[in-house]
Amino acid sequence: MIGVFGGAGYIGSHFCHLLAASGEDFVVFDSLENGHAAAIANMPFVRGDLRIRKDLDDFFAAHAIDIVVHFAAYIAVGESMAQPEKYIENNVGGTLQLLEAMDRHRVGCRLVFSSTAAVYGEPQTELLAEDHPLKPTSVYGKTKLAAEELIASLLIGEAVVFRYFNAAGAHPSEAIGEDHRPETHLVPLVVRAALGQGPPVSVFGTDYPTPDGSAIRDYIHVSDLATSHLEAVRRLRAGEPGGTYNLGTGTGRSVLEVIDVVETVSGRPVPHEVGPRREGDVAKLVADASAIHQAWHWQPERSDLTTIVEDALRWHSNHPNGYQSH
Repeated sequence: MIGVFGGAGYIGSHFCHLLAASGEDFVVFDSLENGHAAAIANMPFVRGDLRIRKDLDDFFAAHAIDIVVHFAAYIAVGESMAQPEKYIENNVGGTLQLLEAMDRHRVGCRLVFSSTAAVYGEPQTELLAEDHPLKPTSVYGKTKLAAEELIASLLIGEAVVFRYFNAAGAHPSEAIGEDHRPETHLVPLVVRAALGQGPPVSVFGTDYPTPDGSAIRDYIHVSDLATSHLEAVRRLRAGEPGGTYNLGTGTGRSVLEVIDVVETVSGRPVPHEVGPRREGDVAKLVADASAIHQAWHWQPERSDLTTIVEDALRWHSNHPNGYQSH
């Protein structure tokens, strides 16, 4: 059985829907602090906190977990700079608690971990490969790197570590989508601004050394992230080795380009305003994702920006208040 930690969150819930559609046996563990029960309706679910030993012990005692997929983290770069203790306690301390619980309960020592491209820091190359120096500039990135190091040091078994670039989009069925509170991700902020559901978009800096001055990121569809995690589970179960892999497309799009695509797809203007750079941000983060392509022959299928925006627009159009709409 697969234990999905943070499975009621944005990426975790898309993974759980894929597991359900694939006939996999799984159970979700989530505190619902940032996740949504509606995103995993009718799925096996245990409410618990990654930082509480008893919650973890009760969970593992009740379920025959042979592989863990760990999405349970705080993710907002700006908040991490303002509240570093919160991020250290959950992202590092919570991961340590989980690894210790896996050891106590003799879980099969196989783990799929949700990490981030923020571990790289300021890019020293045009595309970021897995062997790029690890010098995160944000507290969020530092806590994710610390969690990676814990896994490497303490997990006696195989782990797949995925360094996400920018997750975006929504499930093609419109059943689930992105609903963070507060929302900090660019695509939903731009889409909601276009639909009149949110305030004007803040463009954090137009003085970066990029073609249009705004920051560039590599956007990958959340459904593609889900398929990569299922592939990781199946490979680990087949006895294949773990590894660390970037999940991105290798193509960067700027903040102003995202605004342009949303305007084109929606047929609506996107109100936006320019502000100063945000502490902890870098000018450009684009993946060299060739390692997973070569090792697994895995490729994203829905990650062109137009498809991402189309799926996000459908979700937000039909769920103007997120999961509270229904």
